[in-house]
Amino acid sequence: MKKQYLLFDLDGTLTDSARGIMNAIEYALHTYGITVSDRSTLRPFIGPPLAESMRKYYGFGVEQSLEAVERFREYYDGKGGLFENDVYEGIPELLDDLRSAGYHLYLATSKPEDTAKRILEHFDLARRFDFIGGATLDESREKKGDVIRYVLESCGIAESDKDQVVMIGDRSNDIVGAKENGLESIGVLYGYGSREELLTAGADYLAKTPADVMGIVSGKEGK
Repeated sequence: MKKQYLLFDLDGTLTDSARGIMNAIEYALHTYGITVSDRSTLRPFIGPPLAESMRKYYGFGVEQSLEAVERFREYYDGKGGLFENDVYEGIPELLDDLRSAGYHLYLATSKPEDTAKRILEHFDLARRFDFIGGATLDESREKKGDVIRYVLESCGIAESDKDQVVMIGDRSNDIVGAKENGLESIGVLYGYGSREELLTAGADYLAKTPADVMGIVSGKEGK
C-alpha cells in the first residue's frame, strides 16, 4: 500500500480517551438514576456516535438519547472530561514522520468537530493535520461514513484520487465508513476494537502499534 492522503480517527487511534468518556457517560446516566457497576461495559461507547450507543445499550428513545448527550457534554466539555485523556506512545513521532515523508494528514472523527479541535490543540497535535473534520452537534453529520465524506469534499479529494486515501481507526465504524466511501482501511489493534471486530468489518490491514502504520502506508509491511 502506498497512499498520499491519510485519514485518522481520534479516540482509540491517536489518544486513549477512555477515562474521560467513561466518567462523562457515568455522569449522564446518573441523571436518569442509572448506576454503572462495571465500567468495562462502557468501553463499546468509545468511538461510535454517543446518541446511537445510548439507544443501543440502554434502550433510550431518540429524544432521551439526545438529552443524555447534553448531560454527557456538561461533564465532558464543561468539567474538563475531554482532557482526561492521554496521547498514545509513538503517535507524535508517527505523525511527524508521515508529514516529513510527504503524506497529507486529516482527522475524521465522530466526536463534535470543535471538541476534537480543542483536544488536538491541548495535546499539540493539531498542527500536524491539514484538516480536522468531525461531527456536528445536531446529528446531521454524525456517522463515520458521513464524516469521511465531509473531509474528502472539504479537502477537494476527488473520486479519481480515492485510491490514494486510507482510513486509519480502531473500531468497526471506521472500517465500515471507509468502505461506504470506497476507501481502504487500516485497523489499529492498540485501541478499543478487537482483531475480530476489525476483520469482521473488513479492515484491509491491521497495525499492532503506531509504528506499524508507517510500515503499512509506505508499502513496507503486508496485511
